[in-house]
Amino acid sequence: MHPVVISGSGLFTPPHAVGNDALVAAFNAYVTRHNAERAADIAAGRLAPLAESSADFIERASGIRQRYLMDKDGVLDPDRMRPELPERPNDALSLQAEMALAAAREALGNAGRAAHEVDLVVVACSNLQRPYPAVAIEVQAALGAAGFAYDMNVACASATFAIQNAAAAIAAGQASCALVVNPEICSAHLNFRDRDSHFIFGDAATALLLEPLQTARAAKLFEVVGSKLATQFSNNIRNNFGFLNRCAPEGVGAADKLFVQQGRKVFKEVCPLVGEHILAHLGQLGIAPQSVRRFWLHQANLAMNELIARRVLGRDATRDEAPVILDRYGNTSSAGAVIAFHLHSDDLAPGDVGVLSSFGAGYSVGSVALVRR
Repeated sequence: MHPVVISGSGLFTPPHAVGNDALVAAFNAYVTRHNAERAADIAAGRLAPLAESSADFIERASGIRQRYLMDKDGVLDPDRMRPELPERPNDALSLQAEMALAAAREALGNAGRAAHEVDLVVVACSNLQRPYPAVAIEVQAALGAAGFAYDMNVACASATFAIQNAAAAIAAGQASCALVVNPEICSAHLNFRDRDSHFIFGDAATALLLEPLQTARAAKLFEVVGSKLATQFSNNIRNNFGFLNRCAPEGVGAADKLFVQQGRKVFKEVCPLVGEHILAHLGQLGIAPQSVRRFWLHQANLAMNELIARRVLGRDATRDEAPVILDRYGNTSSAGAVIAFHLHSDDLAPGDVGVLSSFGAGYSVGSVALVRR
């Protein structure tokens, strides 16, 4: 089997940057009104008042300072507090496909490839805007790509799972040029009225082009030398929105139809899981952790990334070794680790080893070992 490389990457950044101060102002306006409307119940002890948020709390809890959103006006409106994204006609390009195309075209340009040379498209993300037809097939058609396409969802780990699938398809001769796209509209499944999570997510789309080393044209190539995937069931991160909701009694469990998590349990359980996963993967490949030039980790939480890197390296990682982009982008689910790769890979020299790792609900964790060619 011929070596498979990542020959191009792309990033779509939404137009609206929203800092913590603006997000907090909207949240606190909602809290003030909520508490005023329920003042009698709060005074009588029948209801606990909602607590306000703060920019300092957000940065200390997550390391996030801002995020990019597809719509900010709806999110920052205390009467709405969700993005306003009008439904498009069926014959119009979907919003998720539009984001995917922007990232995909940059990846194709960086790889020196034309869209018609692509014969596999995988759209992998934490939430798809519809069950069918597959967004990937829509992207395939809009690009003018050949072959076949499909959607997949492994929550925040979707990118690494899709990279393995694409690399395996190329190695098996089922595809010759694969496009992996991660269009994330996380703001649409985030509860902006929940103090513990209203600041976590941002929107973005990323893309990677994979092809055989022997046919690659780009100057910057990263060989996929190994990938490792694992899943372990947990209820600690959930989103229960789905087609069966309409069949249940109205209003039952409405809060869990958006992103919900038990943050402390997730931190306690996921960090060691991911650290051991990466160590085991590197051990299988015969790569010493200390020889890894860069770790492109899922951008979920700064403290999580620092702890995972420390567990792998046996010491604190520098920002050069484990770059951070969540301070600007927030948690962009499956796109986060790829954003880190896209923005922080040009400086690697031939022979340098990097690990791209994403992890999230499921639990799911994936790692992809790369070598700069």
